[in-house]
Amino acid sequence: MLTKFLFTKIDNNALIVFRVIFGLLIFLESVGAILTGWVRDTLVNPKFTFNFIGLDFLQPLAGNGMYYYFAIMGLLGFFVMIGYRYRFSISAFTLMWAGVYFMQKASYNNHYYLLLLLCLIMMCLPAHRYLSIDVKRRPEQKRVWMYSWCKWLIVFQLFVVYTYAAIAKLYPGWLDLSFLKVLMGSKQHYPIVGSLLQNKSLHWFLMSSGIVFDFLIIPLLLIKSTRKWAFVAAVVFHLFNSVIFQIGIFPYMSLALCLFFFEPATIRKIFLKHKPLYTDGQVEKPSYHKVVAVLIGLYVIIQIVLPIRHLFIPEPVLWTEEGHRMSWRMMLRSKAGIIDFKVLNHHTKEQLSVDLNEHLSVKQRRVIGSKPDMIWQFAQRLKEQYKEQGHEVSVFATHSRVSINGGPWRDFVKPDVDLAAQPWHYFGHQPWIFPYKKASK
Repeated sequence: MLTKFLFTKIDNNALIVFRVIFGLLIFLESVGAILTGWVRDTLVNPKFTFNFIGLDFLQPLAGNGMYYYFAIMGLLGFFVMIGYRYRFSISAFTLMWAGVYFMQKASYNNHYYLLLLLCLIMMCLPAHRYLSIDVKRRPEQKRVWMYSWCKWLIVFQLFVVYTYAAIAKLYPGWLDLSFLKVLMGSKQHYPIVGSLLQNKSLHWFLMSSGIVFDFLIIPLLLIKSTRKWAFVAAVVFHLFNSVIFQIGIFPYMSLALCLFFFEPATIRKIFLKHKPLYTDGQVEKPSYHKVVAVLIGLYVIIQIVLPIRHLFIPEPVLWTEEGHRMSWRMMLRSKAGIIDFKVLNHHTKEQLSVDLNEHLSVKQRRVIGSKPDMIWQFAQRLKEQYKEQGHEVSVFATHSRVSINGGPWRDFVKPDVDLAAQPWHYFGHQPWIFPYKKASK
């Protein structure tokens, strides 16, 4: 049964067309990051970036290095699109995108994580076997079929993304519209639609339809009788997100992924009219079938377990952020934080206030107050800076308060804890965060 599920030969129309679109999108993502100023504001101008803890060796290149870095990624994306040295191009892009992803957190987005996972998956898929420069160079590589696991791995990944996104919405801040009120309130300045977005009836519709869409979109796409209507709903959903929230390439990548749900004949009729349609459906175990089965099994387990790790941490993830990343908690809450830092010199006993404007970019100052890992990292940076000057210091977070979804401000970080002396608990709770229920309003 498992052999048939994983190693039945099926037509590869969806994969070939998706590769072309995927390559175009990652090309646009890379070039757009330069042209829109994202690279400048996120990686060039800041004095330092908040990398993922433990990956301190990942630092932005000096001078104009990051512009060249993204230009090379754009070129690799173009090579993926045309299928030129595909394995090298997608592997190199994946490595470089992983570097960017783990290098900074001030502009963290679950969509960036999804792109990383898709890159890893595309590295393993034979997406260059048709309509590619590689096939022009080596015709013996041409193939009109792929193993069925190539399709089902993509479908599984999408099911995980949407299902966990739906489950995460089942909390009071989404259900009582408090988050949507804050979110749409930030769009009041939009011409024409700005006032419409403040309508409470629209908020009720977005609240309920968001949950229903995330729970049902994958099952409905899998069912032939509902597929077209589900795709229409996906178009409306993702275009709305694109227009209202300006989230780059990701709505269009999500729509492109719908290719894996449609019949190969339909895709051939629209995109690949001259390509032979594979219909034999043979089952053939390759010599490496055990390796494929084990790797897919491990990947499935990781993708199921990783998003729920916050359940094993005592405080709510909405409060502590512990277990938030890589868990598909997308567009779920509005969290604001304020914070000051105080440095105590061990030798002179002098207390100094820290001017965040001297250390952090505007974007970093906007998010540090509500992110415990960034608060801890900044304390460690201050400690190292003073150590280089020959001083031993303690670092305290003062006036640290957080508001969720426009709610009351609550004390966040314990002001009497020397953060510079605290270890980071990678898989557990940071004890210097006030418990949510005990945090004063």
